[in-house]
Amino acid sequence: MAQPIMLVTGGNAGMGLETVIGLARSGAKVVLLSRDAGRGAAAREEALRRSGPGPADIELMTADLASLASIEAFAERFLVRYPRLDALVNNAGVVTIRREETEDGFERMLGVNHLGHFALTGRLLPALLAAPAARIVVVSSGAHKAGRIHYPDPHLLRGFNVVKGYAQSKLANLLFALELRERLRETQVFAHALHPGAVATSLGVSRETGFGRSVYKLLRPFFQTAEEGASTAIYLALSEEGGREGSLYYADSKPLQPSAKAEDIEAARRLWAWSEQQTGVRWD
Repeated sequence: MAQPIMLVTGGNAGMGLETVIGLARSGAKVVLLSRDAGRGAAAREEALRRSGPGPADIELMTADLASLASIEAFAERFLVRYPRLDALVNNAGVVTIRREETEDGFERMLGVNHLGHFALTGRLLPALLAAPAARIVVVSSGAHKAGRIHYPDPHLLRGFNVVKGYAQSKLANLLFALELRERLRETQVFAHALHPGAVATSLGVSRETGFGRSVYKLLRPFFQTAEEGASTAIYLALSEEGGREGSLYYADSKPLQPSAKAEDIEAARRLWAWSEQQTGVRWD
């Protein structure tokens, strides 16, 4: 049997790094996708050290999910190198306390957490379709329950706040997974979303200013570890259940009922059409 090829976005820290390690331990070839080459290289060294005792197969590649041009360039490199992709774990995520924009003018949380992964998944679809049974794992959150897609102002030019933006992006993750399942129903590519739980990562802490670090330290003892948070993504990427339609949404490696708004197929289709228009990535 050929060695599985798996890709993890945001694989340089937190749950992403733990997911890389868990998949590498299974014997998969893992592509660790990082925005920053330096942090990615350090994460790869840590993953190699912790994936033992045998040799692990982990490759670092770089792309910025806040840039459609970077995503396209990465996908071109990946498809030349790897004509097949057995699992894509859309893990990368950002939280911004203040409103920020991506290179393409998207509100940053929606732009990275949803639109960046929408574009990346679309660009990598040929490799996913070439696998015998591929999995797309979308990391969402229970925060989707507080979310709605804020048409006609999804980039939150008016009335931005972090909860509003983050919850919108997490609902978008689930609606993306829902429509993915519909569009891929006649293929051997299976899509699932997950809630990782309350996880102690540095998500939301500014690297530049350190803003949010004191709150993170205060709450950290009450959270799961990043390794615990990664367990469901690893389960969906490796288990038999991940290779069939099963449930849309999982937590603690078990099916979980999402909110009714996350199962609204018309809302999912509307978001899909809008996402195609925003990114220029069409799935026809």
